[in-house]
Amino acid sequence: MAIFSAILSVVIGLGVSFLIFWLLNFVVEKTGDKTKARLLPYVFLFPVLALGILFLLYPAVRTFIESFMEQSQRRGESATFVGLDNYIDLFTDPNFLGVLLNNLLWVIVVPASAVLIGLLVAILTDRLGKKRETSFKAMIFLPMAISGIAAAVTWRFIYFYAPPGNPQIYLLNAIWTGVTGQDPVPWLTLDAGRLNSFLIMFIAIWLQVGFAMVLLSAAIKGVPEETIEAARLDGASERKAFFLVIVPQIRGTILAVFVTVTIFVMKTFDIIYAMTGGQYNTSVLVVDFYAQLFSFQNPGKAAAVVIVLMIAVVPLIVYQIRSYKAQEELR
Repeated sequence: MAIFSAILSVVIGLGVSFLIFWLLNFVVEKTGDKTKARLLPYVFLFPVLALGILFLLYPAVRTFIESFMEQSQRRGESATFVGLDNYIDLFTDPNFLGVLLNNLLWVIVVPASAVLIGLLVAILTDRLGKKRETSFKAMIFLPMAISGIAAAVTWRFIYFYAPPGNPQIYLLNAIWTGVTGQDPVPWLTLDAGRLNSFLIMFIAIWLQVGFAMVLLSAAIKGVPEETIEAARLDGASERKAFFLVIVPQIRGTILAVFVTVTIFVMKTFDIIYAMTGGQYNTSVLVVDFYAQLFSFQNPGKAAAVVIVLMIAVVPLIVYQIRSYKAQEELR
């Protein structure tokens, strides 16, 4: 019943928005040319603003309010206002502090690795022939075409564990037991230095390297050849020409790719949930939100986790918008 009500509300909201848009457009069309020229852009912006308020602003405000509430376990009783209790409970919980640390590691490791590997691949493929470059780039970009769940299922055949005495059909343990002669290792449950988290991070890097490679390769090809030739004539080596001439000119693209991958990392859920379900110290904010809402039946704490995630993501989005504006001004 609740789902039906939500769908009905969305349909009614969309219908009312487009009806108002049609009426505004009709009224503006009847005005004079000067008034029409001033008002018409705002008429076409109205549907975007209405949809933004309906699907973005309203849920954000509702989530913010619910983060200060506690849902009663008894049916028929409304939620009660508890102030900052949900936030205090989160930040005094060692498990949640571990989630924050894990999220920080994801933000540091995955974007930096994806950009560095993508940049390296872009440089190397630039030196290949056109046919080999296209084939190689297609292979690197291919993981971008699959979902996080599909990637997790694929990598399960690499990381999973068969008990000692059983055939080691999973790749990493097959190599480990074959080379060292020791017992197989349960890689995904091994929390030694958060090794299991780093192994899952590698899947995200594998997915994002193709994206970074394509954008960075296009940026490198856009660097004027005259500037590179001038550096070579001045006696600069290939390494110096790359770091002192090419990299400064593609700095905007590098930052844009880094921020985009970081935002992707902050929203990562499917890979972790499919591999470990957030257990064994592999959880991040999005997985913890899911656990608080559905496993622990605590919507107040779940909303508080979402607000923490929003606070972490908003500066990245603002920085990305400012970077785009700065690039546009330079053009």
